[in-house]
Amino acid sequence: MHPQTIFNALVALAATGMAAPSEALNNLHARAVVNHDSLNPIEKTIEKGAIGAAIDRWQPLLHIADGCQPYTAVDKNGNVSGGLQDSGSKTGGCKDTSKGQTYARAAMHNGKLAIMYAWYWPKDQPADGNLVSGHRHDWENVVVFIDNYQSPGATLYAAAASGHGDYKKTKNPQRSGNNVMAEYFTSFGKNHELQFKTSPGRTYWIYDWAAMTPAAQKGLITGPSGDPNKPWGSANVPFIDANFGNNLNKAWS
Repeated sequence: MHPQTIFNALVALAATGMAAPSEALNNLHARAVVNHDSLNPIEKTIEKGAIGAAIDRWQPLLHIADGCQPYTAVDKNGNVSGGLQDSGSKTGGCKDTSKGQTYARAAMHNGKLAIMYAWYWPKDQPADGNLVSGHRHDWENVVVFIDNYQSPGATLYAAAASGHGDYKKTKNPQRSGNNVMAEYFTSFGKNHELQFKTSPGRTYWIYDWAAMTPAAQKGLITGPSGDPNKPWGSANVPFIDANFGNNLNKAWS
């Protein structure tokens, strides 16, 4: 065989051999829908600068009065939670207090810094059993509006807590220092919502939209359902581009 022919064959073989690991790596990191309890919270990841400092400073204290604990919705590779069927015990499969993550996104709105803090629950089940009102996946959020956010003397202008597609708005929410106090609850058999209430709450590691990996952002946008019109079924991620601006308008006092 001619030496040049041998050389060309070796080059082609080497190229084939090198392509396989790369393809395997891409497959390894392909986005998937995974068990809700297989995702662990990402350590605090917040944009730098004054906005990031404000996100960290004003995060709410969340108290769970009823239903599931909050869980992680997405990992850095874009794998998303498959959630839980809304049947059996209303806390069945979702009692782990170590899985929660606070999601955040900030933007200027009517001259104030608006910061949205959101949480994910694998199911929204107001009572034991299988109720018509229950569903897989739940997202709720709190929005705080901050005056002079870059100043050490920044103040809370107003806050809003989500529920049933709308917000409870106030300029005097219950809080502990800088932290408004939010409670996840249900009443009269309706799906869960948030309210401001003096109750023992806690914070979780923050995963800021502006500091997320593109894969995580895409996972939140496309969701686990495969339906572009309802990526998270009956729930809506409140801080993705399709929803964020409209939610800030609704939350504004």
